[in-house]
Amino acid sequence: MRVGTRSLLCPCVCLCPTRPCGPAAPPGRGRPPALPGQRRRERLRAAMSPKGRKLLVDTLTRSAKHFTKSEVECLIKLYDTLVAKASRQFAGAGFDRTVFRDTLFNYFGMTDDVVLDRVFIIFDKDNTGRITVEEWVEGLAPLLRGTLEEKMKYCFAIYDLNGDGYISKKEMFEMLKHSLLIQPGDEEPDEVVKDLVDIALKKMDYDRDGKLSFTDFEKAVRDENLLLEAFGPCLPDLKSTMSFEQKIFREIPKK
Repeated sequence: MRVGTRSLLCPCVCLCPTRPCGPAAPPGRGRPPALPGQRRRERLRAAMSPKGRKLLVDTLTRSAKHFTKSEVECLIKLYDTLVAKASRQFAGAGFDRTVFRDTLFNYFGMTDDVVLDRVFIIFDKDNTGRITVEEWVEGLAPLLRGTLEEKMKYCFAIYDLNGDGYISKKEMFEMLKHSLLIQPGDEEPDEVVKDLVDIALKKMDYDRDGKLSFTDFEKAVRDENLLLEAFGPCLPDLKSTMSFEQKIFREIPKK
């Protein structure tokens, strides 16, 4: 626990809040910069006002592209519910990985630990370990209503574990190993996975360099859409997507 701050003018550690070290700073100049969590809480308080809420909805409707204003409002409402489940200490900064994983499991039936961690990383664009309302709405857009191009970029990012722009044989192996259901009595699981990796490379590695670039992946998926999730399911199926939308958007008046 942080018990004090070290003054630039005094080498001691200030333990007593009533005894400042050194001369007082001029008004407005001695205030420490806001931490990311503080900035998020300030932004959240601003967004809670009617004017701030409207601005947030308008902004996210433009950035997420695939949702109407009414749908964005519903997604924000769901976000508020999820934040309420998070620890009070971090509530103003969003919700954590545990709440995120539980949500994807409850609504979309997603259970693969590796995939869930990868999806969380894709959503968490600022790498803080918390999902903001912007990351939540913008992250759901390709999952629920993305174009084929958007879904290809999303799936490729999931499978590219080290973020180097390629899906290597090792990454294919890791993804398939965790997503396959190996039955008792099957031959060595690792050998089964290696065979599948070899088959995938023969079918998808157009430039024969032993790994998949996005160009390889895109061409393969456009030729055969089923290859979109070749290395493990990372998108909700149609049934769970429709169920989610019916439940979350049910308050929207039908035209």
